[in-house]
Amino acid sequence: MGLITGTSPIASLLKQALKTKPSLRVANVPTRARSFHQTPSTRSSFHPSQPARAIADSIIGFDKPAPGEDEHVLNSPSELARRISAKVLPKIPRPDVQKVLIVGSGGLSIGQAGEFDYSGSQALKALHESKVASVLINPNIATWQTSHSLASEVYFLPITADYVAYVCEKERPDGVLLTFGGQSALNVGIELDRMGVFDRLGIKVLGTPIRTLEVSEDRDLFVQALKEIDIPVAQSTAVSSVKSALEAAEKIGYPVILRSAYALGGLGSGFANDPEELRDLAAKSLSLSPQALIERSMKGWKELEYEVVRDAADNTIICCNMENFDPLGIHTGESIVVAPSQTLPDEEYHMLRSAAIKVIRHLGVVGECNIQYALNPGKKEYCVIEVNARLSRSSALASKATGYPLAYTAAKIALGHTLPELPNAVTKTTTACFEPSLDYIVTKIPKWDLAKFSSQVDRKIGSSMKSVGEVMAIGRTWEESLQKAVRMIDPKYKGFETGGVGKAGEFEGEKGDERLEYELRNPTDLRLFVLAYAMFEKKWGVDRLHDITKIDKWYLYKLDNIVQTVNAIKSVGSLDKVDRDLMLRAKRQGFSDLYIATLLSSTEHETRAHRKSLSVTPFVKRIDTLAAEYPAHTNYLYVTYNATTHDVEFDEHGTMVLGSGVYRIGSSVEFDWCAVTCARELREMGRKTVMINYNPETVSTDFDEADRLYFEELGFERVMDVYEMEGAEGVVVSVGGQLPQNIALRLKNAGVNVLGTDPLMIDSAEDRHKFSKILDSIGVDQPEWTETTTVEAAKEFARKVGYPVLIRPSYVLSGAAMNVVYEESALEYNLSAAADVSPLHPVVITKFIENAQEVDVDAVAHQGKLLVHAVSEHVENAGVHSGDATLVLPPFSLSEEDLARLKEIAVKVAAAFEISGPYNMQVIRKASQNPGEPAHLKVIECNLRASRSFPFVSKVLGHNFIEVAAKAIMSQNVPEPVDLMAEKRDYVSIKVPQFSWTRLPGADPFLGCEMASTGEVASFGRDIHEAYWAALLSTTGFKVPPAKCGILIGGDVTRPEMRYCAEGLSDLGFKLYCSSREVEEYLKDLPYVAVKRIFFPTKDKRKLREVFDEYEIHCVINLAKSRGASATDEDYVARRNAVDFGLPLINNAQCAKLFVEALGKKIPQGGLRHYREGRIPSEVHSWREFVGKRA
Repeated sequence: MGLITGTSPIASLLKQALKTKPSLRVANVPTRARSFHQTPSTRSSFHPSQPARAIADSIIGFDKPAPGEDEHVLNSPSELARRISAKVLPKIPRPDVQKVLIVGSGGLSIGQAGEFDYSGSQALKALHESKVASVLINPNIATWQTSHSLASEVYFLPITADYVAYVCEKERPDGVLLTFGGQSALNVGIELDRMGVFDRLGIKVLGTPIRTLEVSEDRDLFVQALKEIDIPVAQSTAVSSVKSALEAAEKIGYPVILRSAYALGGLGSGFANDPEELRDLAAKSLSLSPQALIERSMKGWKELEYEVVRDAADNTIICCNMENFDPLGIHTGESIVVAPSQTLPDEEYHMLRSAAIKVIRHLGVVGECNIQYALNPGKKEYCVIEVNARLSRSSALASKATGYPLAYTAAKIALGHTLPELPNAVTKTTTACFEPSLDYIVTKIPKWDLAKFSSQVDRKIGSSMKSVGEVMAIGRTWEESLQKAVRMIDPKYKGFETGGVGKAGEFEGEKGDERLEYELRNPTDLRLFVLAYAMFEKKWGVDRLHDITKIDKWYLYKLDNIVQTVNAIKSVGSLDKVDRDLMLRAKRQGFSDLYIATLLSSTEHETRAHRKSLSVTPFVKRIDTLAAEYPAHTNYLYVTYNATTHDVEFDEHGTMVLGSGVYRIGSSVEFDWCAVTCARELREMGRKTVMINYNPETVSTDFDEADRLYFEELGFERVMDVYEMEGAEGVVVSVGGQLPQNIALRLKNAGVNVLGTDPLMIDSAEDRHKFSKILDSIGVDQPEWTETTTVEAAKEFARKVGYPVLIRPSYVLSGAAMNVVYEESALEYNLSAAADVSPLHPVVITKFIENAQEVDVDAVAHQGKLLVHAVSEHVENAGVHSGDATLVLPPFSLSEEDLARLKEIAVKVAAAFEISGPYNMQVIRKASQNPGEPAHLKVIECNLRASRSFPFVSKVLGHNFIEVAAKAIMSQNVPEPVDLMAEKRDYVSIKVPQFSWTRLPGADPFLGCEMASTGEVASFGRDIHEAYWAALLSTTGFKVPPAKCGILIGGDVTRPEMRYCAEGLSDLGFKLYCSSREVEEYLKDLPYVAVKRIFFPTKDKRKLREVFDEYEIHCVINLAKSRGASATDEDYVARRNAVDFGLPLINNAQCAKLFVEALGKKIPQGGLRHYREGRIPSEVHSWREFVGKRA
């Protein structure tokens, strides 16, 4: 509960009328933003925008109501309370905003992911509800927020100060929201304010004032501000050079932590134990950010977070407090996080709570923010680490953990509402001033995908984020919550177990204990499983593990509870000897049926049947935010064994939609768009919907997107539980990516009504033998392939079809799973040293077709009849994973004949697999060597589900494929077929991948068969070059090389694109440099091309940085044929350091050619110049303007 500080008769009456203890603090509204001490240079550098604390009146098209006394009233069912509150609540002036710009976050990257789709979508809902027109700028085409059902206008353009300024100039909004698009939006907002754009165009910054944003981001100003109110902060010094960083560290004393200013997810941050480590760290950090902070290291302290909400009337509440499982030293985005905190004494909890409210009031935050603390356990000593004066990853987690819609509330506050006026979205009867109280425990675990990258990648986790997503599990014991979360990370894990750690014997022998202790002291992405190994295999106790890891003993004792239960289950010997008490104990600690079965050499099916025979079944509970103190009306649900009754009646018999689960490389926000779209369309059909998903970053886990939301696992056991309890009509498995597909056949065999395409057909498409046989039967071509179980058989096939070949080992020991090999020695290495090839682990080998185009076909069919399809062309040749490819729609080089033949293939495949719903194919196109013959078209893959490009093709063509798919799946209102590819369009859109190489030290930024991108962005244009230019600039961190700067060029000189790029860049006035003698000789033979070979240190990063600075190198084009063989390979060093120095890297030949062509067109149009008033570039048009309708 919150606090009431008022003691007046009116406040007493108000309390009595409510018959509660509401959180209400009435205060005078400050007339200006708080001021902070600052350096003279900071004071004179800009004029901050005035903060706006307001709500819009009615939008265009509505009559503006006359202001009345009931505008500021308490949200309460009591008429008396409403009347009294109308007299006492402060009359906050509400600015007249009719159109508001929201700045999005761009492509999903490590440190800035799907949580901003969720928060931006909530803000757009709040604006729509308040009848305020919204303009969104966000190039992430895969997101739900970039839908016309939310935003009035959408611009798929770069999140840069220049482009946002152009959109402001074109749209002329009255207000702007900067705190819903992560660090990208916040940085752009501060820059636009300094440029004077907001003042000149009369745009109000809604919510938290610009000055507060600057203070929270500038580490030096932030420290000064907190000192003014005697809040302790770590001893720190702001620096802007390597020399000053070293001097500061000498004064503070090692070890130190370096933090980057204006950076997200700890980018560029790290710990340094000596001057040598700090020198390297500072050089990298200052290449990515203009300022860094050197702080005292507090490794080993507890790390905690508080989510704070404050309105313009100074009402302030704590929505949620969270505790890191790991001590300070591991970024909160990399740590297991538990909400609410479990190990804080009440005194420490309230000490930090009071400090949070004091800090947020002093800074003047209006909306939602997050404050992070370091706490010295048992000593009541704490320091504030940082304040994020915006919505963050933690905000999304806190929203889903509590059911309190933080982003929605923050948007309403930015529009001028105060907390007492807003309803609690869950209880519907209390106000948003109530602080949530939980009767359950939430656990978040990060998802890493480091195994996807080259073996050089550093797998240690620390102060900089490397995780690509996260899961959230709800339980009534921490053991239950944790084990659920572990399974959510990856279906291969059964719960708290060793997870394959120690299989290679690395912790055995004389130095085994020493190596294990090192792993525990220096955690990697396998930290939890290393802990499990120490407890299960080495029998290390709680005290020893606490001394090594500094993890609180409370958590270690809880883990030991799981260990003891594992031992108890093993000791009974067989499933039939597990009695009800042991089964109940295990299920209440979060054990899955499969885990119990594995311990007793049984099966999941047998264990499920035995459990049911013991009457051990789960219960469904509601998230109600107030621990059952008030009735809850939401259908936000979770499943637990720690209960005796259900909170809901199972009388709706809805249609279940399985979500996509955790964001990971290969499955991201695009599948959330598919799931939300499908659920909405089912509701449009008049059907009740049941959503299952466990990703706190998603829109699909908003409880108002489905009739019932189960924040639950997507494994067979839990889906069956929900299906049986709900008595569901059926289950949709084709809109959530691969995870639901993997259990489709098991669900069918268990009697579940799987809607849409038959799971037997899904299995036929997944099984390469069955798939190949079906394609042969319908006359659809495919590359030659074989499945072998020996290296010799693999060699024989490769000799028969000729090199190169593509290999896909089923069991990989190291490195990427798929590789193209060009010779026998490479084949032998990849199938012996890098993978285990045996009858148990066969390898699939396919003839690789060089210099071929790749085409994506996305389609929807009903009962085998094609309804709609889209053909997107890859810029890159085949060999680059489709998720990393640059997609163009409409295609730029395919003939009418090619399009007709591709449609024919789509028709044949739909009929052969009897598809009802979405499907996707990847097709290779290779021109025939015989004149007059049509090109060869070969299908290389087919997925009978929605693909990652469904949002892209739907939005580009203005035709929602998932809405059509939902109708086909349900056989309801099925539309007539339409050929969208036959329509002529006067625009083109390009989707480009978003990589996060900067977050993955050591990883080779090379494109191959294994997917590496973490997100995507797309832009529109009147031609391919305009669209590509805008799309490329939309990737986070891309900096256009300045005119006449140096460009480092290298790679394979046999590629014809090398010549084109060198000649084109020279003609445009750029200076060319190379490091290789071979490249130098090749380029010098070209007429009118000047190139200089430079000294290229491959082992000394600092010297290499000096070389780049000396020659003013601002871009790297590297067209290497293969990954670097070692860390000193020149091409690898060029690619890796382009990323580390924050320079644009073009690492594909076809993309490099397109980039040079785009440069050639944009430079004469002023493409390298910054924002100029009144000169809006031609690509600055809204989605509606390009497509010609609100799609």
